[in-house]
Amino acid sequence: MIYMIFVPLVLWAILVYFFGTRNHDYWAKRNVKHDPPVFLFGNNFKGYFGRKSFTEVANDLYNRFPNEKVVGYYRGSTPELYIRDPDIVRDILSNDFAYFYPRGLGRNPDVEPLLTNLFHADGDLWKLMRQRLTPAFTTARLKAMFPLVVRCAERLQGVARAAAARPGACDVRELMARFTTEFIGACGFGVETDSLRNEDSHFRKIGRLMFARPVPFIIKFMMWELFPPLRSYIHVLDRKLDASFFDFVKNIRDVRQCKPSGRHDFIDLLLGLEVKGKIVGKSIEHQNPDGTPATVDMEMDLKMMAAQVFIFFSAGFETSSMTTSYTLHQLAFNPVLQFQIQLEIDEVLRKYDNKLCYDAVAEMTLLSMALKEAMRMFPSLGVLNRVCARPYTFPELGLTVDPGVKIVIPVAALQNDEKYFHNPREFRPERFSPEEVKKRHKYVYLPFGDGPRACIGSRMGEMQSLAGLAAVLQACSVAPAATTQRVPPLDSRSNIVQAVRGGLPLQLTVRGQ
Repeated sequence: MIYMIFVPLVLWAILVYFFGTRNHDYWAKRNVKHDPPVFLFGNNFKGYFGRKSFTEVANDLYNRFPNEKVVGYYRGSTPELYIRDPDIVRDILSNDFAYFYPRGLGRNPDVEPLLTNLFHADGDLWKLMRQRLTPAFTTARLKAMFPLVVRCAERLQGVARAAAARPGACDVRELMARFTTEFIGACGFGVETDSLRNEDSHFRKIGRLMFARPVPFIIKFMMWELFPPLRSYIHVLDRKLDASFFDFVKNIRDVRQCKPSGRHDFIDLLLGLEVKGKIVGKSIEHQNPDGTPATVDMEMDLKMMAAQVFIFFSAGFETSSMTTSYTLHQLAFNPVLQFQIQLEIDEVLRKYDNKLCYDAVAEMTLLSMALKEAMRMFPSLGVLNRVCARPYTFPELGLTVDPGVKIVIPVAALQNDEKYFHNPREFRPERFSPEEVKKRHKYVYLPFGDGPRACIGSRMGEMQSLAGLAAVLQACSVAPAATTQRVPPLDSRSNIVQAVRGGLPLQLTVRGQ
C-alpha cells in the first residue's frame, strides 16, 4: 500500500522538477555568462512578483557584466539574451531583421483580441498591417492635423495657468497625460475627450486602467508565462478594456456608416481598409515551392479595428506624456536652460503672430534637443524585445541560438552608459546637436527603436510633444516643489513601458509675474 502511494509521488516530484528546470542549462552549454537560475522562476523571481521592472532587470544585467557583449537570462524556463554591443544591436534590428522579426509580446488572440494590434502582432499579420497603416503618419497628414494639435495646446496653456494660480505643486505627469489624451481623441478618433477640463473623464480613466498593474494582473501575467498549458484560459488585461474599445469603435463605425467620413483621421484610415476588403501582401513566414514569398491576406474587421485603436491610444498616450513630463522635470532643475528655451519659443512665435503652428514647432531646435535628451535619460520603452525566428549565429561571437530564444536590447542602459555619453546623468541637450550626433554610434540611442519595426508614430509623437512643451513653457515656468525628488523613483511593477512612482510634482508660475 505504501509502495503504491510512494512511487507515484516520486514520479510526480521528478516530473515537476524537470518541468521547473527545463532549458536551465541552455546558456551554460553555450558558454554565455549568466546568473544561476532557480527552480520554476529562472532568474526572474523579483520580476514576476512586481519587485523589479523589465527595465530594472535589464539595467542590472547590463551594469554587472561590463566586459560581455551578451548576457544570458532565464525568464522562467525561457532563455533570453541581453545585448550589450551596439553592433550586434544593429544586426538584430536591421541587417538581420529576417531572423528577428517577432517581438514575442503577444498572447492568445482568441482570448485577448486587443493584442492583435500592430505593436503586439508578429509575422504576416504585423507585415500586412504595417504596410497599410504607414500612410496615417505621413508629413502631409501631420501638417493637416496640426490645427487640432494647436487647439489642444491652447487648452493645455489654460489649465497650466490655472494650476499655477493654485497653491501647492502640480503633478505634471498627470497634466501632460490629460493633454495627450485630449490630442489622441481629437486627432486620432475625431472625438472630444474633455480630459483637460475633467481629470476624471472617461478616456482618462481608460488611460489609467491600461497601465495599472494591480496584484491580480501580476499574478495572471506570472501564471501565463510560467505555465504554457494555461495560456488558452488566462485573460491578463482587464476585461473592461475589451468592452470599452469594442463599444467605442463600433459606435464611431456606425456613426460614420462604415466608411471614411472625410476627417482623414486614424479611424477613417481603418474604415477605408475595411471598405477595400482583404489586405494582400507577401509573406515573411511562408514560401512557395520555388522559394518565393507566399501570398497572404487578412481582413480589417471590427475586432482588428478595435485592436489598432487600442494601441494607437495606449502607445501615444503613455510614451508622450511620460517624455514631456520628464522633460519639464529636468528643466525645473536647470533654470538657465529653461530660460534659454523660453526665449527661443518667444523668438520663434513672434515670427508667426505668437501662434503655434507646424513650421514654428519645427524651428524650436533647442526645445527639440531638450526633448531628445529627456528621451535619452528616461526612454519610455526601457527595453526592446525580439524573438529568434530561425537558427542564427552571431558572427562576432560564434554563438548560435535557436528559434524561440528571446532577445532583449537594454535601451535605457545603453543610453545611460558612460562609454557613449559623458556624465550620462547630467541633462545636456547639446548632445543632440548635428555635430555631436554624427560622432556617436547610431545604435546607442534608440527611444523609438530602429529598423522595419521602429515606432510607426515617432514623428507624430515628437510633434505633439514639442507642441505641448512649447505651450506650457510659453505660459509658465517650472521649478522643483517641496515634494519633488531629484531622481524620480521607478515603478517596479511597470511592464515594457517605464513609469515613475508617485507622479512628477513641480511648482508652476505664470511667466511675467
